[in-house]
Amino acid sequence: MSTAGAAAPSTRLWKRFGRPAQQWGVLLACLLGWQLVTTPVQSVFFPTPLEIGARMWSNWFSGPASRMFLTEAVFTDILPSMSRLLLGWLIAAVVGVTAGLLLGRSGTAMAYCGALFSFARSIPPPALVPVFLVLFGIGFRMQVATIVFGVVWPVLLNSADGARAVDVTKTETARAFRIPRGQWIGSVVLPAALPKVFAGLRISLALALIMMVISELVGSTNGIGHAMQLAQFRFEYTQLWAGVVLLGVLGYALNAALTAVEKRVLRALPQ
Repeated sequence: MSTAGAAAPSTRLWKRFGRPAQQWGVLLACLLGWQLVTTPVQSVFFPTPLEIGARMWSNWFSGPASRMFLTEAVFTDILPSMSRLLLGWLIAAVVGVTAGLLLGRSGTAMAYCGALFSFARSIPPPALVPVFLVLFGIGFRMQVATIVFGVVWPVLLNSADGARAVDVTKTETARAFRIPRGQWIGSVVLPAALPKVFAGLRISLALALIMMVISELVGSTNGIGHAMQLAQFRFEYTQLWAGVVLLGVLGYALNAALTAVEKRVLRALPQ
């Protein structure tokens, strides 16, 4: 057996098990350091990881077996938050990808709209919460609108950049064969722009989590952000930290799921 042939399985094993073990090892080391530093201090503002983990378990996973051990807080806080996040992100994705592809393939649209987009994306979305309150009232629609406005710009601008990067030869070939514009965008422009589109989707997904929390701090009666705000008012700092850790876990899980979809989709594209 050649050296290269023997090294190939080792490389695959390292990519599959070694790197994840390395990453989890760093995370566990950080948690251990956090535990060792905070245990002797016993500060109410900085609880230990064990205390936070115990609070998370009692908050969300100590329910009856008939509900798969999920507590009422999962249905009143986590699920409403996730529905707002995913709906707002999906609306922003559809609008951003569609508008971005069309604008990116137009020779003059970005010249006219570029300044407007730069102005709109520079406005901090939390500053528009009062405007959305007036337009949509307190509740679900205002929260979704806040998320959509905050996350649509990375998708739109990355999609436009990807659409502009379509190979000139493919463009000329499509024009020579008189391929309909809709078919051309779906079969040529979109596949070529997908790497940029997914980059924008990943950025927007992280922003959607932030905007979800911000939208729930104003006039909301449920959700993760609302629960964290109540914990702050009641000086329940372990509860507050449990919410922070939960947001980190959700962000990691959502990013991992989107990355898996991205790899599968890009791998299926013709090279």
